[in-house]
Amino acid sequence: MGKDIDIDDKNLKKTSKRGLKMMHKSRSYHPVRNEGRVVKYGAKGFLRNFWLSSAATIVMSITMIILFITIVASVILTNTAEIMRDKIDITVYFKPNTSDEALAELTRVISEDPNIKTVAVSNSEEEYNKLIEENADSEEITGLMDEEMRNLMISKMQATMRIKVYNIDDIESIKKIVEENQVFVDNIDAELAPTYDVNQKEITTITSWAQIARTGGIVLAAVFLIISILIVFSTIRMAIFSRREEIYMMKLVGADKRFIRGPFMVEAEICGLIAGVIAAVVSHIGFMFLAPQLADYGISVGRISEVMDSNKIILVYLVFIAAGIFIGRISATLAISKYLHKA
Repeated sequence: MGKDIDIDDKNLKKTSKRGLKMMHKSRSYHPVRNEGRVVKYGAKGFLRNFWLSSAATIVMSITMIILFITIVASVILTNTAEIMRDKIDITVYFKPNTSDEALAELTRVISEDPNIKTVAVSNSEEEYNKLIEENADSEEITGLMDEEMRNLMISKMQATMRIKVYNIDDIESIKKIVEENQVFVDNIDAELAPTYDVNQKEITTITSWAQIARTGGIVLAAVFLIISILIVFSTIRMAIFSRREEIYMMKLVGADKRFIRGPFMVEAEICGLIAGVIAAVVSHIGFMFLAPQLADYGISVGRISEVMDSNKIILVYLVFIAAGIFIGRISATLAISKYLHKA
């Protein structure tokens, strides 16, 4: 009896060694076929756990959509604030009938400040002409503008200086020139104060929104990222436990670690790939639908629209897909490293 057992053990060892050699030889000559099998088994695993895989896919899609919204909102709000900053100018009012020579001297003095970008001055008559042009369609105003009224209005119209700066947040030196330089003190109009802070509150608000969008979006995306990793993790864990007999048999016949781990990685990657496509399509359609409405409110969407309307959209889709696959791989790696050796 003992002799028969010894013979069986020897035969089993010979068979195992022969099987391992054949698998190694087959793997060496047919790497493509082995990879195909890994993908096929992974796809079967995805379909076998379809409902749980679908839940993981949906949560991963939501995560990537939130990240997209965060990035887009931050870029749009920051760009809108910058455009508003570029449009801001400081207007300084001078006494009516300030001479062109005095305006030229005032321009020279203020231009010495390094923060000055451009300076434009208008005398009283030029300001009057601008007023008439702006109200050319109003018969009530143009009908009253005879020569006497014209001369009266010009005599009461302040000359102006409109200043654009490089950094609207640093205008203390300009304020000092306007308030303390003797040339400005002699000519400035006492009734109208310079417009230092016009639109500054709106810019500060938009900048704050951009910061909130970045912070809130990152936090929310992190929460959904953790949830999606946990769901994919659970999916792979259940798949490992449900196939523990298959895994045990593969180990017995000498299957290598890559062949055993591969299908679970593929299953998670399929979730990520589908999630990336869904997130990309939803984000693309959603942005193209909302962009015209945002533009109507004066929100700058040009920078993002250029990407969405060009060939670069392909890169956006690829980034979504790569992000989904990456999340899937991370989740699967964690589950495999924790549970596969127990199967």
